Amino acid sequence: MTITTMSSREFNQHASEAKKAAAKGPVFITDRGRPAHVLLSIEDYQRLTGGRMTLASALAQHDVPDFDFDPPRATHLYRPADLD
Repeated sequence: MTITTMSSREFNQHASEAKKAAAKGPVFITDRGRPAHVLLSIEDYQRLTGGRMTLASALAQHDVPDFDFDPPRATHLYRPADLD
């Protein structure tokens, strides 16, 4: 695993290089010489987080195929109106 450090300015100017470096290990992005952010590959992120993804995160993905989502109906949350 290779650890890379870039300044915020370098990151802004060379984002594609940062993404390539993240494939080999974490990329620390510094602000005024102090680590402020870390760029990880999705595989490293999932390994660190246990691979769990929230529904909102899953639905927000743009580069993955659609998937079926059929939630159960919530019939117990209301009752029919009594019009008598």
